[in-house]
Amino acid sequence: MKYLNPRADLTFKRIFGEHPDLVISLLNALLPLKAGEEIREIEYLPSEMVPDNPLRKFSIVDVRCCDVKGRQFLVEMQMLWSPEFRERVLFNASKAYVRQLDAGEGYELLQPVYSLNLVNEVFEPALDGYYHHYAMVHVEHTDHIIDGLQLIFVELPKFTPHTYSEKRMHVLWLRFLTEIGESTRVVPHELLEAPEISKALTVLEESAFTDEELAGYEHFWDGISVEKTLYNSARREGLAEGRAEGKAEGIAEGRAEGLAEGEAKGKRLIAANMKKSGIDPLIIVQCTGLSIEEIERL
Repeated sequence: MKYLNPRADLTFKRIFGEHPDLVISLLNALLPLKAGEEIREIEYLPSEMVPDNPLRKFSIVDVRCCDVKGRQFLVEMQMLWSPEFRERVLFNASKAYVRQLDAGEGYELLQPVYSLNLVNEVFEPALDGYYHHYAMVHVEHTDHIIDGLQLIFVELPKFTPHTYSEKRMHVLWLRFLTEIGESTRVVPHELLEAPEISKALTVLEESAFTDEELAGYEHFWDGISVEKTLYNSARREGLAEGRAEGKAEGIAEGRAEGLAEGEAKGKRLIAANMKKSGIDPLIIVQCTGLSIEEIERL
């Protein structure tokens, strides 16, 4: 049996955007939910959050859904990390939160928004853990929390399998996301024994996709490879420019400004090249952090 990589845009959305039981299992396994807060049912919501004002920013996530309590869940698979991605996550979660109410409705109707972000790169090298949970907490009394927004980032490369203890599905889903791919020939029995993972594996079988879908799948990976190469080149260029300017204006300031300017320039160059290659604009958004409007202007 040959499988595709579950981290690709096509496969990730197929698994978690079309099978409610699978996204429920993933969310219950990876979100910081207390006992009794588990998700039972979900309803898929449009992944695109179109602004009321056309001059405002357009938002899109991989999977968006809500449960019977009204809690919203945003799920993203991010192949390449950029500093702007964290801001985009906060922006999207905030937009989902504030758009819950219509005019005249009371604030007591507001429900929490959870944003689960699976990142295929290490972005916190100074921290040992792979699981990062951000919440609004009292600075001095951290047990006092405002539940409106919960942001979770998972650094997939840092994850290593460990004993199940009480987090069996947490471990199994992360093993599925990090171990299964095109080179998989034998699936670990632990994954096959979990009904949800077994179903996800069936969805991932290459034979389940059309030739057109497989071509798009390959195109996605080509785009990721190009984007990573260009991004790294732009970053090096920005660092070099920053160092040069730093000799005249102060090394620290020149390095920071040059790097930031180089990265911004690099993102625009990357997006322009991906656009010329015919890559889906939504994939360009995911890879670069630029908005649809910015990409259209290139």
